Amino acid sequence: MSPSPVHRLPAALEGAVQHVKLAARQATERTIESLGLAALASNNAFQRDGLLGAQFELNRKSAVFALAFNEAYERRMLREVAPRSSEDSTQSPGWESLRLVEDREVEIEVAAERFGMETAHACEWELRELGAYVGALLGDTRGEHERNPLRPELVGLAMFQAIETVSERAEVRAALGRELARTFATVLRTTYTDIVADLRRAGAQPAGLTVRHAESRSGATGPGFATSERGAEAERSGWSPEPDSRWGSRRGGSSSFGPATRSGTGRGTPLGEVDPAMMALMRRIAYAEGSAMAGETADAGPASALPNLIHAHRDELRQAAAGSLDLMVIDVIGSLFDQILSDPKVPPQVARQIGRLQLPVLRAALGDPSFFSSRRHPVRRFVNRIASLGTAFEDIGEDGAQRLLAKVRELVDEVVQGDFDQLEIYQSKLAALEAFVAEQGRAEVRANGDAAELLAAKEDELRLRQLYAQQLQGELKDLAAPQFLRDFISQIWSQVVVAASERDGADAESVRQLRQVGRELFMSVQAKTSSAQRKSFLAELPRLMKDLGAGLDLIRWPEASRREFFGQLLPAHAESLKAQPLRPLDFNLLAREVDGALQRPLPTRDELRAAPANLPVLDEVIAEPQFSAEEATRIGLVDETQVDWNGQIDIVVGEDTPLAAADTTIGGLPAPAEPVEPSEGRGLAEHVQVGFAYRMHIGDAWQKVRLVHVSPGRSFFVFHHGARHKETISLTQRMLVRLCEAGRLRAFENAWLLERATARARRQLASVRGGANA
Repeated sequence: MSPSPVHRLPAALEGAVQHVKLAARQATERTIESLGLAALASNNAFQRDGLLGAQFELNRKSAVFALAFNEAYERRMLREVAPRSSEDSTQSPGWESLRLVEDREVEIEVAAERFGMETAHACEWELRELGAYVGALLGDTRGEHERNPLRPELVGLAMFQAIETVSERAEVRAALGRELARTFATVLRTTYTDIVADLRRAGAQPAGLTVRHAESRSGATGPGFATSERGAEAERSGWSPEPDSRWGSRRGGSSSFGPATRSGTGRGTPLGEVDPAMMALMRRIAYAEGSAMAGETADAGPASALPNLIHAHRDELRQAAAGSLDLMVIDVIGSLFDQILSDPKVPPQVARQIGRLQLPVLRAALGDPSFFSSRRHPVRRFVNRIASLGTAFEDIGEDGAQRLLAKVRELVDEVVQGDFDQLEIYQSKLAALEAFVAEQGRAEVRANGDAAELLAAKEDELRLRQLYAQQLQGELKDLAAPQFLRDFISQIWSQVVVAASERDGADAESVRQLRQVGRELFMSVQAKTSSAQRKSFLAELPRLMKDLGAGLDLIRWPEASRREFFGQLLPAHAESLKAQPLRPLDFNLLAREVDGALQRPLPTRDELRAAPANLPVLDEVIAEPQFSAEEATRIGLVDETQVDWNGQIDIVVGEDTPLAAADTTIGGLPAPAEPVEPSEGRGLAEHVQVGFAYRMHIGDAWQKVRLVHVSPGRSFFVFHHGARHKETISLTQRMLVRLCEAGRLRAFENAWLLERATARARRQLASVRGGANA
């Protein structure tokens, strides 16, 4: 009998699995704490004893629980991703495949299903976004939810199976099941968000939305989300039994970008429902007027008027409107484009291309209420990206700006001349635009030197240190030693070992000696076994301190941190000499465990590729890579000592104040659910994007800079400023954050284009009303 083949996940999903396993550990630690708090708050003695018993068992067997969870999850996950043959689904199982199922197994399955449903409801948006990426990586074009190996049902099943290994008492299992399920549901939401971010940084692309066809009872093939007979009849006749129902209960008020109730022509996902007569009118205007505007682009000067097509054809559009809500939307979008086409920050050439999207934007606003309620709507993001990318250039006539303008013109042509009532066209054009900008930024960096290659190498070196520190911390966390010493060896001395291996090779004698110094340091704070060992320790102590200083010089550890560490180490040495002697057996067993931890091979770059993209930084000093003076000058690296942090910052003349959420709300229409993206402060550091413009206080003046490159792990950021003679400015993540916190780095735009247009339209309307009342 041939063995079953072993099926493995794609490499991009291996890191996602590690995220889930780390989430299990976090949930375990939080549950141990929450069980203790719940026991303290309980007034029932029997319930309090049960909670304390569950806490004791989970704390005692947390390692067993983690191991059982990992095994159960991997076993079920590999079964899910295994290829499914057609024979498996058509042939009935034989008698030999049947088995008896215990009641406890059924209870676990039911509990896992309930946990999956509750968690899926709480993480609906995260799971939807994650499912698109997983479907693309697994080659599942239909995006079947049950094929997703990261779905909550599998996590819940592994969790309840692992609980079985913690205790045999039913009341303990019940208490653990309740607390772990609650904690897991909270942790998984963040975990799914981190997994999507990692996949995005790794270059994975989500699967596009498609219409899934299924066979109906009558044998006919139709859309998988086919409507009832009444709905089908309404679709054939072009009549909707509920006018303006797209804003009501039939669409559920959802702000998601999922398929509408009507399937349309089946070519993609429609942006809601719009009356056929209105759709035909918008297509005719967009084709005629858009083509004329495209033809004028090459000959139009900067001062040429940009027509507002919605105002020009307002009467025709209002006649085709289906109700008062459509009339309001037409006027709102027309007013927004008045402000968009006159925005002072957007170059006229870019504004003209955005002006060609007036009818596609109106189509999205009429059919899809999430256009107003979600700032992440693809149509909004496409328009905002075009404006921000065009605004970033100092001179719209330079080569890079002209290449971008040509790409924008090409994408807008495809939208206007294509099916602009389909969601997928905006998603694909947005992805194409972002890919173009990323490649353009990489080309600019290569043209100005080797900054990208140098920063990539430094980032790999940094991530290797982080990975080794994380592994060493896990090995030492259960060994008896002062916390400051475990932190020093795992976070600081690990860097010394990695730096020596990069300089001399992983098998060099210097690396072996540094590992030995780490072992001697760890054992130096342990109680001694005899007076002879105390004398030997005192004789070897000066050499140990000398070796520590030499190793710390290798990574240039700051003097202040050294003084703090040695101030804790010397009292620990004194305490070890006065402590009760250890048995030689205990001392030797501990020394062997420390040897095993410090003698493990260093991680390689191959292991680094399989590790999560955002490894946790255990100490700030790990996040500070080392650059030589020549390297720092070559890439324009800004050091903290070059900035006068106590100096005064001049105000920026003409800078707009940041917008609040209330400034972008339109009365009578759905309010945006997401907050306004920050344009200054600490939050800006998490939202900087390639191709966008920022204001940076360099020297004694503000400069407009453009972000052209971000390293894969977002550890380094490369900016250019200047039109003809570009100057390179490189920042580490820590320096970027500090500049944002000090107010020395701000967004060039105080908000996205559509948000700015909404705020100006609101102010203009308020001034008109104020004048009328006066």
